[in-house]
Amino acid sequence: MTKIKLLLPQQQEELLSTLKTRFEKNYSDNQKGLSAIAEGRRNFSWIALQTRLNSGQVGDKLWSLYEMEKTGGEPDVVGYDDKTGEYIFYDCSPESPHGRRSVCYDREGQESRKEHRPENNAVDMAASMGIELLTEDEYRELQMFGIFDIKTSSWVKTPPVIRKLGGALFCDRRYNHVFMYHNGAQSYYAARGFRASLRV
Repeated sequence: MTKIKLLLPQQQEELLSTLKTRFEKNYSDNQKGLSAIAEGRRNFSWIALQTRLNSGQVGDKLWSLYEMEKTGGEPDVVGYDDKTGEYIFYDCSPESPHGRRSVCYDREGQESRKEHRPENNAVDMAASMGIELLTEDEYRELQMFGIFDIKTSSWVKTPPVIRKLGGALFCDRRYNHVFMYHNGAQSYYAARGFRASLRV
């Protein structure tokens, strides 16, 4: 039986305080300007979300949120699934999370490097944190909420048909447009990390 990863009381308190501050700021900012994230929050409040996070029914999810925060993701709620009752978090840091950069796409890409092999890869990091790489569609949805990755780029979930041929996908925002590109899965750059989602 897998042991649930729990936060210390102080860690949980700090995380919830950070999430609350971000939730209220982003909600207010988006009500004044961009409406996408505000529209997705019409049916719930911070109190409802806090109740969910404190319910003891979310397993490792609180720990995963803590890991997202610790690695610079600045997670925030972008929506709510009426069918499952889950809140949907995305990494909302202005640039690709600083604690997840300089990584290849996956382990196969990482191990294929003959020299200068990085310490980690995006797919394994996400799995170890209990989170999912954003898809291209989710990444584009995120960009409706604000302006992200104008100096960095982020790996996104790559379809098997592309990965089988050695490629991997990443996205960024340049010239006020969102772009999707490809690289070899073994490549890595100081300005490229990955963004992820979590359902709680």
